Amino acid sequence: MVMLKAQKIEFVKKLSADIKKYKIVGVMPIEKMPDKLLQKIKNELKEHDTRFVIARKTLLLKILDSENYKALDKFVTGNVAIIMSNKDSFGLYDLVSSNKIKLIAKPNQIAPEDISIESGETTLQPGQAVTDLKAAGIDVQIQKGKVTISKSKVLVKKGDKISTPVSKALKMLEVFPFEAKGSITAIIDGKLLYTPEVLMINSSYVSGEIGRCFSSAYVLSLETGIVSTYNINEFIRRAFISALSVGIEAKIPEDEVTSKLMGIASLTAKNLDALVKKE
Repeated sequence: MVMLKAQKIEFVKKLSADIKKYKIVGVMPIEKMPDKLLQKIKNELKEHDTRFVIARKTLLLKILDSENYKALDKFVTGNVAIIMSNKDSFGLYDLVSSNKIKLIAKPNQIAPEDISIESGETTLQPGQAVTDLKAAGIDVQIQKGKVTISKSKVLVKKGDKISTPVSKALKMLEVFPFEAKGSITAIIDGKLLYTPEVLMINSSYVSGEIGRCFSSAYVLSLETGIVSTYNINEFIRRAFISALSVGIEAKIPEDEVTSKLMGIASLTAKNLDALVKKE
C-alpha cells in the first residue's frame, strides 16, 4: 500500500515512540526470503513479545534516527525488516535463525553439495514420469506397476549447474537440495552492537568448543607427562602395561608376570612338542 506524506510522517512518529518500549532492536534481511518462510518467522515472533516492521529503507532509517540505534544504519541495505523485542539478543537470534525451509532446485542454479538420488521404489506412476526421469539421466524400471530407480547416482556434483531436466526430476522425486533460513545481521542491546559472529555463540556452540579444547588438552597432557585428575587413570594403565612388559622380558617372578610367563612357556612347549613329533 502506498502511503501519503502525512501517513509516512505519522508512521515514523509512532514507530519512533514504540521502539523505545523494547529492550533490543535488530535488522533482518528479507530481500530473497520466500514468502512462506517470512510468514513463518513473523507468526513465531508474535508469540515472543516481538514486533516485526517492514517498510521502505528511508522510513526505517528515520525510525532508527537516534543515538541509540544509529549504529544499525549501515546494516539497513536492500530490503530489510526491523525487529523490536524484549527477548534477549541471543535468544532472538536463535529463534530467527532456527526457522528454515527446504527449497526445490531451479534450472541453472549451482549445486551447494553433491545432489544424489537413491535406488528404490518411488510413489510415481508409469507414464510421463519415466520419460522425465530418463531425460535427467536416471535409470528407472517399472516393477509391480511402480516406477523404481534402478541404482543410486550422483545427479549433480557440488559446484555444477543444475539442468532443466534434472531440476524437473528432483521436484518429482521431492528432493529439495536448497535451504532458506532466517538471519539477523545486527542487534542493538542497550549500548552494545551484536553481529552474527557474536550472536552465533550459543550454549551448543560453547559446549562443543569446551569439548574440543578439553580433548586437545587431554592429548597434550599425555604427550608431555602432565598428571591431572582427568588423565591419572590413563597414566596408571600405561605404567602397568610398561611394567608388565619389563617383567616378562626380565622374567621377574611376580604374580601378574608369572601367569604371563606360564602362558608363554606353555605355548612354547606345545610348539616344541609339535616339532619333535613331526621329526
